[in-house]
Amino acid sequence: MTATTAERARRDSGERKVHHGWSTDHPRRSVLLTVLMICALLYFLLPLYWLVVASTKSNADLFSSFGLWFAERNSFVANLRAVFTSYDGVFLLWLRNTVVYAVVSSVGAAFLATAAGYAFAKYRFPGRDAIFSSILGAIMVPTTALAVPTYLLFAKISLTNTPWAVILPSLVTPFGVYLMRVYAADAVDDSLIEAARVDGAGEMRIFFRVALRLLTPGVITVLLFTLVATWNNYFLPLIMLNSSELYPLTVGLAQWQSTAAAGSGSQPLFSSVITGSLVSVVPLMVAFLFLQRFWQSGLSTGGVKG
Repeated sequence: MTATTAERARRDSGERKVHHGWSTDHPRRSVLLTVLMICALLYFLLPLYWLVVASTKSNADLFSSFGLWFAERNSFVANLRAVFTSYDGVFLLWLRNTVVYAVVSSVGAAFLATAAGYAFAKYRFPGRDAIFSSILGAIMVPTTALAVPTYLLFAKISLTNTPWAVILPSLVTPFGVYLMRVYAADAVDDSLIEAARVDGAGEMRIFFRVALRLLTPGVITVLLFTLVATWNNYFLPLIMLNSSELYPLTVGLAQWQSTAAAGSGSQPLFSSVITGSLVSVVPLMVAFLFLQRFWQSGLSTGGVKG
């Protein structure tokens, strides 16, 4: 009788939950939250949609047809051809420069931030808290405020107008160090480090063979942050580089935009700037799609079993 009564009570409770619309099997749906999420999605996708639509228009159609819809004639192939052939194919040179700057900077910054964050999280040394507090303070300094002092410093050592003028400043990521310290504190268990030391492994081997594998999701996060920041960096290359052969895409496309606005040149540069901007977004999208699997797997690989 007791079991029957308890079963009936649970069934009645479940019916009441379903009746009032808050069954655990069917979570409540907020209409307001859904509308807000849709608005946020449209807010982020609308510029990309406009970029796709505008890249299919000729230079004349950009100013004569409705901005959010396609023109009668699709000129995407012609625009794409113009992007890669204008000014002796300088767009490919800018694309190569951007890839070199972004890849070298992101890989180097991710490694340095990981090593520093792991050291702050797992080692005790004099001045650790003071140094880390200085790094936290550096996060609050805008990068644009450091551009001119960085230029003066690099001019003293004759590194301006070289690829190192863009790469070396991008290797410093205070936020990446902070992120990796927080992540390493929980991802790498102290018992794993002690066990490796007992087995005779040195500190460098522990870092590369044990800790680095557990820190992979955090490393990919810092790498992507730096990749996007360097890929989209405009102000630093603008003041550091004088030769157009060293320009990244951001500065090169801005140069085309200035030329088109001034009305000089015979090329339809407005459509080339828009199509070139679309092409410049594609590598970042590919990088995100390729690297996101590191966030979805391997978070507990090699973890300590409780």
